[in-house]
Amino acid sequence: MDLLQALILGIIQGLTEFLPVSSSGHLELGAAVFNLKEENLTFSIIVHGATFLSVLVVFRKDIIQIINSLVRFRWDDETKYLLLLMLSAIPVGVVGVLFKDSIEGLFEGRIAFVGSMLLITSLLLFLTRYAPKKGEKINVKRAIIIGLAQTLAVLPGISRSGATISTALYLGVDRVKAARFSFLMVLIPIFGASFLEVLSLHNAQEPSTLTTGALVTGAVAAFLSGLFACSWMIKIVKKGKLVWFAAYCAIVGVISILLYTI
Repeated sequence: MDLLQALILGIIQGLTEFLPVSSSGHLELGAAVFNLKEENLTFSIIVHGATFLSVLVVFRKDIIQIINSLVRFRWDDETKYLLLLMLSAIPVGVVGVLFKDSIEGLFEGRIAFVGSMLLITSLLLFLTRYAPKKGEKINVKRAIIIGLAQTLAVLPGISRSGATISTALYLGVDRVKAARFSFLMVLIPIFGASFLEVLSLHNAQEPSTLTTGALVTGAVAAFLSGLFACSWMIKIVKKGKLVWFAAYCAIVGVISILLYTI
C-alpha cells in the first residue's frame, strides 16, 4: 500500500464512518473502482483507532461527565446514559461474535449487493422526513431498538449512523439527542472490534508490509476526516437535512448496480 492509497482509504474511513452513507460499502466500492486492496490488519486497526479518537475529541465534554459520575459512584443521568449505551451495543456484539465468518463473506467485492444496501439506506434516510417530532428521550426500550438497528450496519452498504439516527427519529427522539446517542454508542463496537483485531494481529504469522509513512498517513487522514464528518453530521441532523444523503445513496446505489450488470 502506497501513501496515496493510505490517504484515500483513511479519508473514506473517517468521512463515511459518521456520514450516513456506509463506510464499509464505500470501502468496498473504493477497492473496486480504484483497485485498492486493503487487506492489512494493522492498517485497519490504525484507521479505526483514529476514528475512535475523533469521536472522543468531539464529545469530550460528555465523556468526561460520564467518567466523573463513574469515579464518584453516583447513580445519576450520566451513569444511566452509559448503561443505555452499553445496552445498545449488546445486539451488534452478539451478531458480530456469532456470525463473524458469514459477515466477512459479504465483503468480497459484491458491488451489486452493496448498491442494493445503499438503496435501503437511502429509503431509511428519506423516511425521516415523516418521523414524529415528539422530543422523546432515550430509555431502555428505545436504546435496545436503536441497538438492533445498528446490527443492520454489519451489511456493507447499510449506514450505521444512518440506521441508528433514523431509527431514533422514528421513535420520536429529539434530533440532537438522536445524533449524540448514535455517535457515542459507536465507541463501544469500535473499541470491541479493534480489540479483537489486535488479538488477531497478535496471532497472525505474517509480518506487516506497511511502511510507517502509510500508517501515519492513513491515521491522520482518518482522524481529520472523522473529526470533520462527526461535527458536520451533528449540524445536519439538527437541521433535518438527511434527505440530501438519501439522494446521494440512491444515486451511488443505482450506479453500483448498473456497473455490476454492465
